[in-house]
Amino acid sequence: MMARTKRSRRSYGAGEWGRNRVRVFPDPKTGILQIEWRENGRRLTRSLKHRDWSRAKRQADEFAAGFTGPELNGRKDAEPEPPTLERLLEIYGEEVTPTKGRRTRERDPVASAMFLDFFGRDRDPATFSQRDWDRFIQARRAGRAGPSGKPVGNRTIEWDLTFLMAVFNWAERSKDEQGRPLLDRNPLKGLRKPREKNPARVVLTEDEYRAILKVSRRVGWRFHVALVLAHETGHRIGAIRQLRWSDIDFEGREVRWRAEHEKTGHEHVTPLTDTALAALELGRSMEAGTGNAPVLPAPGDAARCMSSVNAFQWWKKAERLAGLEPKAKRGWHSLRRKFASDLMDLPLKVLCDLGGWRDATTVLRCYQRPDAGQLRTALEARGRATG
Repeated sequence: MMARTKRSRRSYGAGEWGRNRVRVFPDPKTGILQIEWRENGRRLTRSLKHRDWSRAKRQADEFAAGFTGPELNGRKDAEPEPPTLERLLEIYGEEVTPTKGRRTRERDPVASAMFLDFFGRDRDPATFSQRDWDRFIQARRAGRAGPSGKPVGNRTIEWDLTFLMAVFNWAERSKDEQGRPLLDRNPLKGLRKPREKNPARVVLTEDEYRAILKVSRRVGWRFHVALVLAHETGHRIGAIRQLRWSDIDFEGREVRWRAEHEKTGHEHVTPLTDTALAALELGRSMEAGTGNAPVLPAPGDAARCMSSVNAFQWWKKAERLAGLEPKAKRGWHSLRRKFASDLMDLPLKVLCDLGGWRDATTVLRCYQRPDAGQLRTALEARGRATG
């Protein structure tokens, strides 16, 4: 007897052609697994009434070997084996990952492959414990886990474990087709993730911004427009470089930020300042852009948006032209921190809406940095109020 999985069409075949061939495959509409076989020259199909791929393959092997028939010997399969780690990650990847932002959609499969390689595909998720948690952290720090094979810091490990925790939390709340929880409880709940003690969060100063702005047109009009938009809107360069002209409302003085280009998957609209509109007018005059064309097209290909590599290289060039001393972590994101710090006097809800933040705690913890002038002004205002 032979067994073969056809990965391209997501089907599994067991048995021999012309004798006892059996195939399992998902229904293209529902994802419920089906089993197919031939009987007296007729092709027959029935639903297995579940989506557990490992279980379906076992049923196909048993059917082909004659251990079960079309009715699975009358078994009700009332107590199926719990989903393996592989199955749990597979379901999550099919049902949850597609709802996330682009960057997270790309990262989830990489994290899944890493955990499967480290813990094993057949591992029962319910058996995870503090020891597994600690063992993964130690291995990741030492470079013994992960796609790169290199040691990583606490921030990366925190991202990894946040994903695993999200999968287990989701499984605890979700049920299979028979109404049983995918996971009775999350065995990792309450475990602490490592955190970066003193993360470098550089805020671009006003003098640094003015110096870079002064040389920005020498780098190129695309860099100039991107720089001004980053400063005036407070948004990530990843969202700015993927703007389309259809996102810009010159008459209404607004810009739409698409969910698929936002890290948080949050689509929203923000107003544009006169400075931002002037930069966009410059971009429109350079490319005569309309419709769904990119606001910041890639050099040599007007149909594509400028890349993240372009953005990084142009920033470094601007720093050199401006004569700025090299500083680690000073880049596009330091403009986002400048935006949050410059507008610190605004109500937090207003600031979050302007910059596209969904969590005010993140703004307070990671973005706002009062300068000496703001601190002194606050103290002087307090003195006047109490005098």
